[in-house]
Formats: sequence, C-alpha cells, structure tokens
Amino acid sequence: MSLTLHEIKKILNAHVLHGEKFLDKTVYSACGSDLMSDVLSFVKEQSLLLTGLTNHHVIRTAELLDVSAIVFVRGKIPDCEIIDMAAEHSIVLMTTKDTLFTACGKLYNAGLSGGEEAKDA
Repeated sequence: MSLTLHEIKKILNAHVLHGEKFLDKTVYSACGSDLMSDVLSFVKEQSLLLTGLTNHHVIRTAELLDVSAIVFVRGKIPDCEIIDMAAEHSIVLMTTKDTLFTACGKLYNAGLSGGEEAKDA
C-alpha cells in the first residue's frame, strides 16, 4: 500500500515546513528512527522518514537515500539552515506533535509498511 504526502499530513495532523507543492508525491514505506545508521540499513527510495532529530545529518541521509519526506515528531522544528538544505533537494518537511511511536502506529494502521517489509515484497 502507498500513501500520498497529503494523506500523511492529514493522518498525522502535521504542519508542512517546506514542500507544500510536493504533497502529491507517493510514498511506499516509512521508517521511524533517530539513528541514521538504522535508516541507512532499512530505507528504500520514495520512503518517509520520521525522526526526532533536526540536524543536517537527517537531511544528508534523506538526500543519499532519495527519501521523499521527513516528519519531525514531538513538535520539533529544525532551524532555517536545515529547511534550506531540504529545499535544495526537494525534500518535504513536516512536523507533528505525535511521538515517534504514535506517528508510526497511525501510518501503519493506515496501511503504510515499514522499510524491511517493503524490501521483502
């Protein structure tokens, strides 16, 4: 199953920080982690990354893996430099007040699979 970023925004009651014009993009899996080494191991292209980290490592990892969007959990908002880095690579940024666990659960209940499940399919 897949979801558009617009659907994800609605499910998570998220606020778009950058990339409103890209919300029609489709993602096929999601990964929730604060460890970028785990993200590198499990994420595929056209995925969604959920994290509580707001530093440049998150953007660099997303860029390397061709991640479509990043959702910052617990209401976190990155600084302008991080938002600008995402804009350079057309990476959608959103923030939700949900915890990482809750946000991942909502997306899983909506039918979005995890990274390792998508690799096995």
